[in-house]
Amino acid sequence: MRSFSPIVMDDLLPPPLLLEILNRLRDSADVARCRVASTTFNALAPEIRSVDLRCSYLRYAKSRCPLTTSSITPFKAVFTKLISELRIVERISIGVEKPMRLVAYDDLEDEDDDLFLSDVNFVKEWLPRVYGSLRSVSISDFWVQSCWRRSDVLSLISSYCLNLLELEIKNAWLSVDGLTSMPKLTTLTLEFIRLDDENLSKLNECFPWLQVLNLIGVGGLKEPRLHLMHLKTCHWTLSNAPISISIIAPSLSKLTLTCVKPNFLLIETPLLSYLKLSMENAGNFGVKEFSHLRKLTLESTSLRNLLITFPFGATVKNLTVYSTRWEVPAGVSKSILELLLSTFANVSSLTLTSGAWSEFESYSALVGLESRVEMNGLKKITAYLTVNDSEVTLSTIFSLLDNCSNLSDMAMFVHRDVVSNVTSSIISKCMAHCGRVRWKWGMWKEGTKDAWISDGI
Repeated sequence: MRSFSPIVMDDLLPPPLLLEILNRLRDSADVARCRVASTTFNALAPEIRSVDLRCSYLRYAKSRCPLTTSSITPFKAVFTKLISELRIVERISIGVEKPMRLVAYDDLEDEDDDLFLSDVNFVKEWLPRVYGSLRSVSISDFWVQSCWRRSDVLSLISSYCLNLLELEIKNAWLSVDGLTSMPKLTTLTLEFIRLDDENLSKLNECFPWLQVLNLIGVGGLKEPRLHLMHLKTCHWTLSNAPISISIIAPSLSKLTLTCVKPNFLLIETPLLSYLKLSMENAGNFGVKEFSHLRKLTLESTSLRNLLITFPFGATVKNLTVYSTRWEVPAGVSKSILELLLSTFANVSSLTLTSGAWSEFESYSALVGLESRVEMNGLKKITAYLTVNDSEVTLSTIFSLLDNCSNLSDMAMFVHRDVVSNVTSSIISKCMAHCGRVRWKWGMWKEGTKDAWISDGI
């Protein structure tokens, strides 16, 4: 295939299309290369409306090495010059590359501030000249430099950017002093943040029209309470502190919540249709029945304890279960499958990851399915198998088929470490045992993407 250099493209493409190409380049370093290679690109560059600049670990290392430090332009200076050349700026994304997040504070003494990007004095250099057209701002600090410096950047941004729609800040210590309302902001992401707002009262007050909220690893919370009337999607990951958590969001439809053992969990979200919940259990649930909840994912190291206290489930149709500890407690009268189907009586599609399936296999091998529950509504099962004993695995699959009369689809993922002849034997015996089921077979392994082996009929 013939390749075209930017100089050849100068003659082939009209300027509006070339500008569109530049605007689609997410990395400002790539834009700079195009400007060097093409006079037309260079002339059009001031019309670009976004800046996306990342500091690599190699650049950072060179800036600290005595042999190369004098040849490295400070990162903040590069960004300031870049943004000063643009006429209108609608989107800004500035930060460090992901590998630099792995640099530990204890491994490095760094009192520099060139990558302290939420520094108010730095932001004041560029924000006043671009704020009027800004729609999206993303700042990803270098934690080694930012963790011990409290920033008032939220207050600064809220005072200038009245038209801002999206805001993302990562790896910083943020104050909410002076924070004012941002009525147009619809998307907020705070990731690996120390936040001086222990109950999230300022967040609720100053971001009233949020529709998308991501709080990932936000520390400093005591009794966090979300009360947002227009929120539709929320991803919230908390630490293991034993705190009370409240979510009051009448418009929320999708919630991903990760916690451990909160003293109290209140969820008032009547329109919720998708919930992914990762926790052990809660000291107390304050949950009203979800009349719209259809898809649920549960992840727990104490799945049985969680299910015993689970306050809802009648409307769930699609259920996925992760169990990271799968021993069968003494005196248990129901298998994990029976417990699930009694809690979620109307589920039609069930996914059991390896821990939950292994627990079910262990129970089935000991006592079988003696405590019958209604399983007629279950139509599809997806299971992740480790196959410690192929006969036990087959017996468990056959018992499912015998007790779930309306099962029509079985998707079985066998661990990649299982020898191929064992896998082939399981596949052939299952397909021969039950012809009414449409079989699908695949392979899985931790940290890799699932792969289909074949579809059966």
